[in-house]
Amino acid sequence: MYFGSDLLTARDAKVVPLRILAHLGDAVFALFERERQTLQAVNVKQMHEKTASRASATTQSELLNVVLPLLTDEEKDLVRRARNLKASGSRSAGQASYRRATAFEALLGFLYLTAPERLKEILESTLPPESPV
Repeated sequence: MYFGSDLLTARDAKVVPLRILAHLGDAVFALFERERQTLQAVNVKQMHEKTASRASATTQSELLNVVLPLLTDEEKDLVRRARNLKASGSRSAGQASYRRATAFEALLGFLYLTAPERLKEILESTLPPESPV
């Protein structure tokens, strides 16, 4: 999954600012959803609407609740630190949801750089039971 020459170690990835991990994780999640919708959507408009719905701060905040029980202590620590980042600007989802969504995205960005198989496992755990990847 990682397009760089090598995956980063967890130690190396920890020096990447959390906001950058979240930015990367947002792109990873959007691509995951678009790829998934490619096989399910009837048209591009439907694909966009379903992807945008799943990539919203409110939904990502809820997805964090789904994955939290599956996380290692190291992953939980990263989520905690990312959740504590100050929210910038006004968000329609509310500050608490936005912070939790940022934590979810930072986790995905971290796993994208360090552990593609673990990333896949976490992403698959967010799917509704009847949805194929």
